[in-house]
Formats: sequence, C-alpha cells, structure tokens
Amino acid sequence: MVSMAPKNGFAKKLLAWRVWVQAGFLLVWLDPLALRLHSFCAPVFHCYACPLATFACPIGVLAHFSALHVFPFVALGILVMAGGIFGGFICGWACPFGLLQDLAAKIPIPKLKITRRAGYLRYAVLIGLVLAVPYLWGGEHPLFFCSVCPAGALEAAAPNMVSQAVSGSAVTWPNTIKLTVTLVLLAAIFFIHRPWCRLLCPLGAIFGLFNRIAVFFLRFDPASCIDCGICHNKCTLALPPDKNPSATSCIRCLECTHCPTGALQPGSLIPSRKED
Repeated sequence: MVSMAPKNGFAKKLLAWRVWVQAGFLLVWLDPLALRLHSFCAPVFHCYACPLATFACPIGVLAHFSALHVFPFVALGILVMAGGIFGGFICGWACPFGLLQDLAAKIPIPKLKITRRAGYLRYAVLIGLVLAVPYLWGGEHPLFFCSVCPAGALEAAAPNMVSQAVSGSAVTWPNTIKLTVTLVLLAAIFFIHRPWCRLLCPLGAIFGLFNRIAVFFLRFDPASCIDCGICHNKCTLALPPDKNPSATSCIRCLECTHCPTGALQPGSLIPSRKED
C-alpha cells in the first residue's frame, strides 16, 4: 500500500536540510579518502576525469560502451536501480552539478522563463550524443558526448589547466565546442534556474522516466487542494505540480510542499507502521 509523510510536517523539515544533504553527497563524489573507485559509476552527473572523482560517470560509461558496441550491463543496472527507487530525487538532492546550479540561482538576478517542452532536448542529447554518435562514429567524433560535456570542462580540464600553468607547462585548452558550451552554461545558470538539468542533461532525462514508478515519489491529494497557486509559484522549474506531480522534468526539490494544506507531499510505496 502507499504511505504518505505527515502533512505539513516531515516535508518542511526535510526541505530545510536539502542544501546540507547536497553538500554531504558532494563529499562522497569528491573522494576525500582517495578511493578512486572508477570501476563503478555513481548515479550522478560528475566527470570521472576530475582529480577528486570517486566513481565513474554513468553517462560517460554509456557513451564509451556505445562506441565499443558493448552493452553496459553494470552501469545501466545501477541507473535502473537508482531511478526505480528515487527517480528525480537524485537530481534534486544528490547531484553535484545540480548543487552548482542551485547555488548560482541564489544570486538575486531576475530569472528567465523557458517553455517546459524544451526539456525534450535532453532526450535528443541522450539518444544523439550519448548513444548514436558514439555507436556510429566512435569516440573521436567532435560531437561525442564527453568531447562537449561542460562537467568535463569544469571538473577535469579546468584543474588540469591550473596544474599546467603552475608547473610552467603548456596549457591545454578544451576544444572550441566544449569551451563554448561551458561558457554559455556558466552564464545561463545565473539567469535560468538549472538550465543544464532542464534543457540538456541526459542523466536527468533517464531519471525523469522513473518519476511515475519510483518507490519514493511526489503525491498530490486533490481533496486537500484549495487552488491557491502556491505550488506553481514555488516550483523553480515552472511546472504545475498539482497537475502532473510525476512530470519527467521534476527534480523532487520539494519546494512545492510549502502547500498550506499539505496537498503535495513526498510519499513512498513502503508501508507505514499504521498500515502494518
């Protein structure tokens, strides 16, 4: 049976800890213990070439395996398991690239609105740059995903450039496409809330597909709704949470749970004690 968190209680307490949860996961992905477990991929968007990366990047693994014409059983299994349990919660609570965009969004600059349909571009990136291009033309193609990935530029290329400059070596710059994508993204994160997640992230596209079936989800109770519109105003991704709480673009940030009647709450398929 489906269980729900207590109205107007658990969700608000959980939301108050969100940035700390994100910071805690950041320490896991940044490998403070120098474990370097690159044989496994984490279910977040984080370049394995970063000097502090604990795990491999699942999107990088999918792209490289596609170039090799090898099925990525382990990587895909991890994504299916993580998506089936948490869905978009991973994007909203655990992804380091999402945290970067959330912090930039806190700067009080008027934000631009974008159409929700633009989110379908993520699936074009997933199918085109992550799967089709590597499969058809290999990893050397200029549009191979890792060759244009902004996470690779920020987390791998940038530290390497600094290290080269400090040591007096020749500095190796990212290719033109990757540098352009990265600079545009860095500018966009101040004017659009989570532009990478909303428009281009192939990992978010995968997890979004699980929002409707994940163990942990967002639950809407129409009987409690008073059409106040607060959930619409609170949603940073400009979604209508009361109309489609399982939207593929939802990152489960839980801002919409500021609902005064508790009509929107995090729920789970785990039976509560009362139902045992």
